[in-house]
Amino acid sequence: MKDLDNIPALMAEIGSRARAAATTLATATPEAKRQALEVAADAVWNTRADIIAANAKDLEFGRDKGLSEAMMDRLMLNEARIESICDGLRTVAAQDDPIGEVLEEWDRPSGLHIRRVRTPLGVIGVIYESRPNVTADAGALCLKSGNAVILRGGSESFHSSAAIHACLVEGLRQAGLPDDAIQLVPTRDRAAVQEMLTMTDTIDVIVPRGGKGLVGLVQREARVPVFAHLEGIVHIYLDAQADPEKALRVVLNAKTRRTGICGAAECLLIHESIVDTIGQGVLKALIEKGVEVRADARLQMVPGTIPASEDDWGHEYLDMIVAAKCVASLDEAIDHIRTYGSNHTDCIITEDDGAAAEFFARLDSAILMRNASTQFADGSEFGMGAEIGIATGKMHARGPVGAAQLTSFKYLVEGDGTTRP
Repeated sequence: MKDLDNIPALMAEIGSRARAAATTLATATPEAKRQALEVAADAVWNTRADIIAANAKDLEFGRDKGLSEAMMDRLMLNEARIESICDGLRTVAAQDDPIGEVLEEWDRPSGLHIRRVRTPLGVIGVIYESRPNVTADAGALCLKSGNAVILRGGSESFHSSAAIHACLVEGLRQAGLPDDAIQLVPTRDRAAVQEMLTMTDTIDVIVPRGGKGLVGLVQREARVPVFAHLEGIVHIYLDAQADPEKALRVVLNAKTRRTGICGAAECLLIHESIVDTIGQGVLKALIEKGVEVRADARLQMVPGTIPASEDDWGHEYLDMIVAAKCVASLDEAIDHIRTYGSNHTDCIITEDDGAAAEFFARLDSAILMRNASTQFADGSEFGMGAEIGIATGKMHARGPVGAAQLTSFKYLVEGDGTTRP
């Protein structure tokens, strides 16, 4: 029985167990990892009633805590979302195993044959808020990539995460893999997060997945390397050559499909030449859908808008609110995104290939899109089965972090009694 009151000792034990499990996982067969994930998917589906019951406790906790509607949506599980969790587990299970993949190989004049091959990172710590599906996504991707993982879910998703974690452990057991390959921190105490940030002896990388407060804390205080994005300040630029039907369909989906995810659009930039036509139609449609449009002076001629303030530029709402601004050119749109964006996801709506190419070349967001909803900024939609997060840094992993992005590499060098002169 773990001592939940002694957080440093608890986390040290979890870290030690994870490090030991990581050595086993590094050489686990693709078949064993696949079996573990397939069994876990079956277990999640077979215990869906129990998971929904656990989730009901979390929803009650969230309501008592005063979570916003968007955050409650992130937290909620129903049968359809559980089916999606199962699909994600099975998709990751079916993917090619990245470990041991030869990334590059070559011969040297010296007689050496050199291969660069994928290897696990080791132990990954995942700190997340609200969304219990992250338990399954992170567990699956870390296992597939041969990494042990320490999961520290948010206090809001405590019961749901525990129920899903139990299914992952069942999969490990049936596949003959160590239970400690996927561990869930069994306490809501925030001191566990602080401990994880300094566990340099046992954790190789931290992945925070949550709001600005959590991610900012991790980036400021972690002594362990971090894959993270601070905010999803997502822009859509309606170019002078935007197709009206595409603009309407994409913007409505990007803003209203799910407002609480990091790929939701937060700012709409409209070229001045289409303000009175396409722009006005899009803004009216957003307002009719219940979106609060905070517009600059030029766009306030649309009935139902409210004046934007300086604080609305570069703001992540995660709610039924969008900022809207008229721009005179593609250059002005790009300058605005560079000034206020977060290098997460940005989109251009245009039929002009030259404008799209310039948008793609001059912006440095992790994901750039053309004529497609920014809600596609998701690992599963990229064919990764799931994601552990969206990384906006420039080192190692960037964009959706799937199994392949949770690997490093090593060089395998072979000779035949070869010596260096």
